Amino acid sequence: MDLDQAVCIVTGSSSGVGAATARMMAARGARVVINYSRSDSAASEVAASIEAMGGEVLVCKADVSRDEDCQAMVSQTLDKWGRVDVLVNNAGTTKFVAHGDLDGLDAEDFQNIYGVNVVGAFQMVRAAEAPLKASGNAAVVNVASIAGVKGVGSCVAYAASKGALITMTMSLARVLGPEIRVNAVCPGFIEGDWLAQGMGQAVYDRSIAHLRAQTPLQTVCTPETVAESILSFVDSHSVVTGQHLVLDGGHLLL
Repeated sequence: MDLDQAVCIVTGSSSGVGAATARMMAARGARVVINYSRSDSAASEVAASIEAMGGEVLVCKADVSRDEDCQAMVSQTLDKWGRVDVLVNNAGTTKFVAHGDLDGLDAEDFQNIYGVNVVGAFQMVRAAEAPLKASGNAAVVNVASIAGVKGVGSCVAYAASKGALITMTMSLARVLGPEIRVNAVCPGFIEGDWLAQGMGQAVYDRSIAHLRAQTPLQTVCTPETVAESILSFVDSHSVVTGQHLVLDGGHLLL
């Protein structure tokens, strides 16, 4: 797919992987929807950085766990540009709880995490299905996690939700072709403020040091390296659908 003038919705794009993806797409000529649920100022900063490079941007406040918000975001996109070519389901949430602390999670935690990480992604695909199919060569990329492959991560509910997202990627790929390719990226440890705040700085620093010492590539992900792989599923891999790609410097091999 040629991204020049393509219309791309990136959920959860006010920071981190979503922001990096939006900027990278805009640099290739795409028109980008910046989505956020809480951080208005951060979303505005991302939008301003894209406009500064001459890109076109639409900022949409929406909570993807709410179906009406998903429908509204797609409607606003169509009102502005009349099409949708790419959907990146990056919006996600979690709760940092040790896996052995079963009392640290309850049903409401699972429902909140699944509501964004799984149901939200489904609702976005459903809302955008018609314009994506009309595009003729559309791509959906779901941002899952190594947590969904290995059963690790910030909590049991998060790992389970990302495993569900990987399964849903396969299910949707079967029914949305040939017009829409659906794939997923599964990042490992992503360097940045989100994990540092959730883990605490000391644990975060130890984790990075361990991964850089032990993994075959002696590195961890950054928002930009994850964005590179997201774009590869969009503008390359034309015969690939229903797949997930682990991005972890070889952590899965340990």
